[in-house]
Amino acid sequence: MAAIETSPCGERSSLMNVGRRVDYAIRALAYLAGQDPQRLVRRSEIEERQGIPRHFLSKILRCLVAGGFLESVAGARGGFRLKRAADQITFLQVYECFEGELCLIECLKDDGSACSYTSVCSQIGVWKIARQKLFEYLDSVTIAAVVDGQGLEARLHSESGGRASVG
Repeated sequence: MAAIETSPCGERSSLMNVGRRVDYAIRALAYLAGQDPQRLVRRSEIEERQGIPRHFLSKILRCLVAGGFLESVAGARGGFRLKRAADQITFLQVYECFEGELCLIECLKDDGSACSYTSVCSQIGVWKIARQKLFEYLDSVTIAAVVDGQGLEARLHSESGGRASVG
């Protein structure tokens, strides 16, 4: 099996990879979208309800605040809530907040320096169309489409008849 190249963006192949940070960020946003818009939700509640490990969640929430998706209120009665309406936050925006520009293959980067064959490549058109379709789709799906007021843990628990909970 051939080795997978890592990109300058991190430990991933040149093909798009949706990492845990994006998954957890969407879980957190979906849960917050399911709450009363004025309610401040504690980090521990998001952690418990969505099965997100504490060490990931703190970093993810900081990034979501910095990205303008969440409002953070400090203090004993503090917590998090959406800063923008759920129908104004797209999957593409969340993905790009954590992973940078959507990149299916390195040769699609603007400067063309990733590959010496870019100008004569017979497959680049396929990747450009695929990227555009994925870009358009992820930009059309909002957090409102996946609102989760109950939380994954509660649904898993009720589905399994109260037997076990998986994080």
